[in-house]
Amino acid sequence: MSSVNQFKGEIRENTGKGASREARRSDRIPAVLYGGESDPVHFTVEPVALSKELHATGFFSKIYDLDLGKGKEKALPRDVQFHPVTDVPIHLDFVRVTKGTNIHVAIPITFINEILSPGMKKGGVLNISVHALDATCDVYNMPEEIIVDLEGLEIHGTIHLADLKLPEGVVPLHPERDDVIANVVAPTIMKETDEDEGEAAEGEETTEEGSSEASSE
Repeated sequence: MSSVNQFKGEIRENTGKGASREARRSDRIPAVLYGGESDPVHFTVEPVALSKELHATGFFSKIYDLDLGKGKEKALPRDVQFHPVTDVPIHLDFVRVTKGTNIHVAIPITFINEILSPGMKKGGVLNISVHALDATCDVYNMPEEIIVDLEGLEIHGTIHLADLKLPEGVVPLHPERDDVIANVVAPTIMKETDEDEGEAAEGEETTEEGSSEASSE
């Protein structure tokens, strides 16, 4: 289930491009909250606080308690616009959320235990086909990320959509397109694992013993 995070903003009375430019000159990022049965609310946020959230995992999968000075409203980030040259955020959109509302969200997929994958120990490369799963779910049952455990995955081993442990109510939007999540492809040159080296050493010892016995005869 998605956690609820705090985010503070300041209401702005003026709207439009001129007001947005003025907000940015004052080192604030203009934003808007819309949706539900209430009117849109225009506000600004502090750039450092926004940057911190943007660099955290699953920004678009988090529900925020927006503190706009007139009480708090639960909202979900829907869009961030960036400057085409500087790549800094210049506008932010939030949508109100209410219990029982289904939304479309891209849920980040995180892969763990690469060192426990025999295929990757041999030099295999993890080929990721789906980095974030497009799905619909209830806003109060929305995972911030999906964990995929690579333990035991061999060369040519494949993680399919059916292998994912999705929370109840999370429905993939494109099951056919996103069927293959990731697989381990073979390297150009295979690495020897500790087990392979041990087997090779045993083989060498057997050969040496056989040679010694043949010499003594």
